Amino acid sequence: MVNNRQSDKSRTFSILVLTTINTTKTMSDIQDKIQEELEKARTVCDSEGNNSADCAVAWDVVEELQAEASHQRQSKPKNSLEKYCDENPDADECRVYDD
Repeated sequence: MVNNRQSDKSRTFSILVLTTINTTKTMSDIQDKIQEELEKARTVCDSEGNNSADCAVAWDVVEELQAEASHQRQSKPKNSLEKYCDENPDADECRVYDD
């Protein structure tokens, strides 16, 4: 029975993180969501105990959001040519030649 409960929590966690990341567009949105989830994690751990499955899941959500924020900081913005080629992949300027 415990395994089913933890499995359900894992699925819920995965859905929550994916939904949060997909709906969070800007870095400031992610930072706001991290702060919100930090508060939730502290509250859950205070009420359920630091060794509870709910506490672990809450901190996993925080860690995943922090990882997403880190990935967004690392990705460099596209220059104007890259943006143009994304919109016009068949343009002469966007051709890629094999060596």
